Amino acid sequence: MQDAVFLYTTWPDAETAEALAREALEQGLCACANLFPPVRSIYRWKDAVEEAVETPMTLKTTRAAEGALRGLIVARHPYDVPCILALTVDSQASHPEFLQWLQGSVSFAERCAASR
Repeated sequence: MQDAVFLYTTWPDAETAEALAREALEQGLCACANLFPPVRSIYRWKDAVEEAVETPMTLKTTRAAEGALRGLIVARHPYDVPCILALTVDSQASHPEFLQWLQGSVSFAERCAASR
């Protein structure tokens, strides 16, 4: 079974996050996207402390599709340096049926193998 990976990212609003989620799902790059309620972020940017309201999102994918999904996020994200954190899933401690569903829902690996 492929390794499962969660990509955590933040967006300036729910609309841009949802647009990316739908595009990633349509391209078969993730099995699921969770959009969370807006959060207030306080962060350092260019030597100043900034504050913004952002929409966090987690995208559930496989190790094989992770790079393509990350590339899509970077290409579509309005921030100069988008937050993208890859969180590896402990498959031994996870629900095996869910991991099977995740793997079967991400079609990126199958498309790559078929095109070789």
